[in-house]
Amino acid sequence: MNKNNNKELVSDNRRDFLKKSALLGLATVFNPLSEVIASNTVSKELIDDAAAPTKKTITFLITTDIHSQINTHDEFFWENNQAVYKKRGGMAVLKTMIEAFRKKNPENTIVYDGGDYFHGHAVASLTEGEALIPIFNNLGYDLMLPGNWEVVYKKKKMLYDMGHANAAKICANMWHKTTDAYNGELVYQPYWIKYIAGVKVGVIGYTDHLIPKRQSPAYSEGLRFDHAEVNLTKYVKLLREVEGCAVVLVATHMGLAQQVGLANNPAAQGVDVIMGADTHERVRVPIQGKYSKVIECGAFGSFLGKLDLIIENGKLVDTKYELLDVDPVKYPADKNMQTMIDKAFEPFKKEMQTVIGTSTTPLVRYFVMETPMDNLITDAIKWKFKPDIALSNGFRFCQPLAVDPKTGVATITKEFLWNMLPVNSEAKTAVVTGKQVWDWLEKELQNAFAKDPSKRFGGWFVRYNGMEVNFTIGNEFGKRVNSVKVGGEPIDLAKEYSIVACEREGDPEDTLCRIEHVKNPKKSPLLMHDVIIEYLKDHSPVAPKLEGRAIATDEPQTLLTQLKGTTYEFR
Repeated sequence: MNKNNNKELVSDNRRDFLKKSALLGLATVFNPLSEVIASNTVSKELIDDAAAPTKKTITFLITTDIHSQINTHDEFFWENNQAVYKKRGGMAVLKTMIEAFRKKNPENTIVYDGGDYFHGHAVASLTEGEALIPIFNNLGYDLMLPGNWEVVYKKKKMLYDMGHANAAKICANMWHKTTDAYNGELVYQPYWIKYIAGVKVGVIGYTDHLIPKRQSPAYSEGLRFDHAEVNLTKYVKLLREVEGCAVVLVATHMGLAQQVGLANNPAAQGVDVIMGADTHERVRVPIQGKYSKVIECGAFGSFLGKLDLIIENGKLVDTKYELLDVDPVKYPADKNMQTMIDKAFEPFKKEMQTVIGTSTTPLVRYFVMETPMDNLITDAIKWKFKPDIALSNGFRFCQPLAVDPKTGVATITKEFLWNMLPVNSEAKTAVVTGKQVWDWLEKELQNAFAKDPSKRFGGWFVRYNGMEVNFTIGNEFGKRVNSVKVGGEPIDLAKEYSIVACEREGDPEDTLCRIEHVKNPKKSPLLMHDVIIEYLKDHSPVAPKLEGRAIATDEPQTLLTQLKGTTYEFR
């Protein structure tokens, strides 16, 4: 060995000795094992422990699409190719569960809601969301995102409800579109940064850019939306390079297909996890896209997502994720929260607990193409108005109503009616040609199954009575419909047919359920709730089930997700 090498070895040894001495000196001051440190003999294990990097865990507790479901309810699971029903959810149960997990990591836990909180239950609808504000605040959320249904009470009320929530609000793609002083400005801050566990965590928020088309147009008047890809790259770069965030998350309310599409979009480069919402999907294993992972945490307060971010030496080294049932047996309801919920419900309790009918089959809305719940609704419309075709939108909201094994029936109350139809719309009649119906079906199939995820509405296929439609989901736009029967006969493209559906506030007069240029549009004085109450009074017990009104050649009637091309399964 030459002299230079000897010098380098001595220098390295000296640096190593000084480093260890410094560590031991700090340990003498801070370590309660001072007697061990003070000895002349220092164990290798002690030095290794002193030099070892520390790991910390940041926990995100995630709810999405609660739809104001305040109490424990029936929930649908798909097990061994059949439906199974269990009791899940309830905000008092959720409160107990959140607090239990918060105690496990009190300094480093963030509670986040992904939107569609203020809509879906009678108490929410009848108070325009206000009664749900103190309940939200009692759950202790740190961060929230507006969903596509936050606009249901229109812009001013959305601003009030979310403004009175204590959580921080983010949304990087919702702008004011008015003549007031805020014209052109973002409604909420685009991102949120939290210094936690020794690092900065940045979260960028995006809601669905298709809200003005998906919802009644009047709901989002005064607001403008863009796709996330428009400015996501800019904000990721800002959080990474300017703010020095060790973790960058994207909080979205866009639907699972759109969110996986975003994870494969170069705009998402640098995003660690996309925390999704909107389609009520239950992602139990993160879906790995080209640039990011995607999760989505169910709906109705039935599930709690738990995302752990493992931090070491100031860097994100791993993520762990679980989707957990909000189980009232494991997590007894928080008494104070239940008192708050009961107080909110009390003014409406007597009316809402009124029984309006029964069913001998479960009322379910989880299937993508045809659902027993919407068959009930369109059966009622067809019975009352006698049109050729009765329509119901492709709604996702509303937890199921199971049959009681003791009585053999599911009891339908006014409260559950509000869950099925939280907006009590007017019925509207019109006349359309067979060609209009055919073209409209092609558009609705595109909205539900577009190969470009950014064009999917997030809702499911439209529901109806009076038609039988055969289609192929995998075909190109405009070539999916194979056949249509109206009243049991092949549709005549030149013939005119009568239709009835709910009025969408803000639509042009000659538009009905997104069918444009209809003839003789007329609003009925009857509201949809009245129609269903009258139908159930006359027909209970009902027994709605899948009947083959919508048949896909390439998917089963029990299709439960729009997402294709991954290992994801709804269960």
